[in-house]
Amino acid sequence: MTDAGVDLMPPRLAADELAELADAVRLLESDGFAGRLSRVVGRQLRAVGRVLPEPARQAVALTADKALKTALRVALSSLDKTSAPRPHNRLHQAAAAATGAIGGAFGFSSTLVELPISTAILLRSVAEIARANGEDLRNPEAALACMDVLGLGAERSDENSRRSRYYLAREQLKRGLGDVDYVLVKQGVAAEVAPMLAGYLRALGARFGVVVSEKIAAQAVPVIGAVGGAAVNAAFAHHFQAMARGHFTVRRLERKHGAEAVRFEYERLRGELKV
Repeated sequence: MTDAGVDLMPPRLAADELAELADAVRLLESDGFAGRLSRVVGRQLRAVGRVLPEPARQAVALTADKALKTALRVALSSLDKTSAPRPHNRLHQAAAAATGAIGGAFGFSSTLVELPISTAILLRSVAEIARANGEDLRNPEAALACMDVLGLGAERSDENSRRSRYYLAREQLKRGLGDVDYVLVKQGVAAEVAPMLAGYLRALGARFGVVVSEKIAAQAVPVIGAVGGAAVNAAFAHHFQAMARGHFTVRRLERKHGAEAVRFEYERLRGELKV
């Protein structure tokens, strides 16, 4: 309450904005990639990423790290050149599916090779969704918001089962950034992946690696083949496109109403929708 007796409750969003935010909540708080994958290639593969042998897990971690560094270079140097007026989600899904078909046809080693390619393709799609929601991709902060999408949508751990999956991920990634100076980030593109972002990449890699493990393990199953590999990669692309739509809806509303007001309504809607 203020001195005049006015409640300081964050202002409510308009009805159409609340509907948009509700859609974002459904996207961002629904089953993670493993759930989506199980609907594509069968429930028997739902937990396969968690039982990869140790050498394979190490290979996946190294490959995910390489893919993120490649994506970071793209994000900080060329996303602003993305010129499509509207997101071409299906085109990017098809391109990702094509690289996945190669991985599915030739096995585990080829899936490791194609990951940086499919991740870069995916980042372009995320950037188009970002720009459609008013993001200025010349701004390093907006470019890193595109990278944030790669850290969204991993399975919820038991200890965090009551927390917002989305805001938990954002908080963890923000801690990785620390007090980064975005001007220096932009100037440091020519350097080796802007060393000041090392903490951020570690935080992002820990989350992205979970989804990558599930993807690669599914593609590496001998019976899945080229068709299955394409389906896994299409699901991979669709998953992160959904995360991007939700994420950049929230950011657009935050720019208009402030982060506090949007989070208040987000949490209220999450309770009502029971997600």
